[in-house]
Amino acid sequence: MEEKRPKLRQEEVLLLHDNARPHTANLTKATLKKLKWEVLPQPPYSPDMSPSDFFLFRSMKSKMRGQSFKSDEEVAKWLDEFFGSRPVGFFDDGITQLMGRWEDIIEYEGHYAVE
Repeated sequence: MEEKRPKLRQEEVLLLHDNARPHTANLTKATLKKLKWEVLPQPPYSPDMSPSDFFLFRSMKSKMRGQSFKSDEEVAKWLDEFFGSRPVGFFDDGITQLMGRWEDIIEYEGHYAVE
């Protein structure tokens, strides 16, 4: 941090990470406390918050249903075709929808947001 952001004071750091075990381990918590970094609260894993689970992987999963691959090259080709076939605005729309989901989560005070 000192090298990349020399003017940033340690107590100005806001950290948002997921609830993976290494991130919630006591040693990690103690280190973050020692550094005086503010950790933004995160509710338990929720697919309506994760950009990949919410939008991209859900779309991929429906297109991938019934597919089978015999090599890494076939997977790479399928992925190239999948991403190439997405309509203009696909990713922008996904991010825009995700922001709305995050607002819902804030409104529902961290509880699961319904569609």
